[in-house]
Amino acid sequence: MSSPKVCIIGAGSSGIGAAKVLQQHGVPFDCFEKGSGIGGNWRYRNDNGQSAAYASLHLNTSKSRMAYSDFPMPEEYPDYPHHSQILRYFEDYVDHFDVRRHIRFSTTVSDVHPTGDGEWDVTLDDSETRAYAAVVVSNGHHWNPRLPDFPGSFDGRARHSHEYETSEGLEGRNVLVVGIGNSGVDIASEASRVARRTFLSTRRSAHILPKYALGKPIDLYTTPGSSRLPLTLQKLGFEALLRLACGPQATFGVPKPEHSLLQAHPTVSADLLNLVGHGKIRMKPDVEELRGDRVAFADGSVEPIDEIIYATGYRISFPFFRTRVLAPQANEVRFYRHVVPPHLPNLYFIGLIQPLGAIMPLAEEQSIWVAKLLTGECSLPDRRTMEHRIERDLEKMHRRYVTSKRHTIQVDYFPYRALIRREVKRGRKLAVSGSESRRVIAPEAVASGSSV
Repeated sequence: MSSPKVCIIGAGSSGIGAAKVLQQHGVPFDCFEKGSGIGGNWRYRNDNGQSAAYASLHLNTSKSRMAYSDFPMPEEYPDYPHHSQILRYFEDYVDHFDVRRHIRFSTTVSDVHPTGDGEWDVTLDDSETRAYAAVVVSNGHHWNPRLPDFPGSFDGRARHSHEYETSEGLEGRNVLVVGIGNSGVDIASEASRVARRTFLSTRRSAHILPKYALGKPIDLYTTPGSSRLPLTLQKLGFEALLRLACGPQATFGVPKPEHSLLQAHPTVSADLLNLVGHGKIRMKPDVEELRGDRVAFADGSVEPIDEIIYATGYRISFPFFRTRVLAPQANEVRFYRHVVPPHLPNLYFIGLIQPLGAIMPLAEEQSIWVAKLLTGECSLPDRRTMEHRIERDLEKMHRRYVTSKRHTIQVDYFPYRALIRREVKRGRKLAVSGSESRRVIAPEAVASGSSV
């Protein structure tokens, strides 16, 4: 083996969590970050060019659900902290666990390819190539904008929500936001306070959840126990809670989706229902055609529009993999438990999930599993078993969720956490039985003061 080290790509929330876990397991690693600081998507105006944070961004999950297991957020933080507070939390996290010294900043990974013997060659932007025993990918999936292809042409300014920072420049204009996810609703709400008119277009609508219900953050109503109930009972419980908290959203003017509450990712907003009810945001169906300075919608209406902001999601992509190595199709990746590609030994993905809840604690669970795989405490099932379980999981997900590029990596928070923990237990048994599936990196103390 030419190198006992692991390469971590990205120092966002998933990457720093993986780095801390590997360090605790005695696995030596290098972490490469394109930007000059940690935080990834939570660093506003990140110089890596990949952050989608806007100036007013706050969490849409509560702080207790987002925090890492052994590093709670400060007591003085509000229930839904601002992005600047989250970044400060991440900075404190890497310093507390002393992982910053293993991160090489302002370094782009340009190529990652297997050597054929289970190891990986990693090429950096200065053309240096290093050999690694394993690679952990944590580059995020909210950075490569996906734009719709509507017929016609538009004369005004059109941009993706990834470019949005503030409402400056929207004053007195007719603004159309396309997409009713969390970012789209936040941007439409902010635009409505300065724009002449604000429209929000949605193809199938979404279930709108308030940030609080009966004085309690909405996500705290989901527990490990409630998540084990049949989906029908979970849905009925949440519907009853929403009726008490705000009533039917259609009475405010936000269309009721045809899909049920747990068949698509909901949108969390404290503002949308009131702003639609006040006439500050006008709901529209899907865009039918762009007509210069106007936009035609599926209901036959036509509106004058000065600016379009597309909050239409992101493509899952890995620019450092050659197409023959790994190329997601239609935003679908076939990874075992969303972490392990069965056909690519010693390659792991952290945080490549879209949970009903925060990614960070789940990425931490994934990292613990991966660390135990690397040190040999756990083993993986054989490739055929993994591929069979991937197909079964995909079929289950397709039955559960509406067909959408947004729902290719969807998981439920507590059930997925339990699933990864079961994989650790199963993996320990496989390791004891002598199952061979992946190369093992012998744990060793990371040398004090080592650098990348």
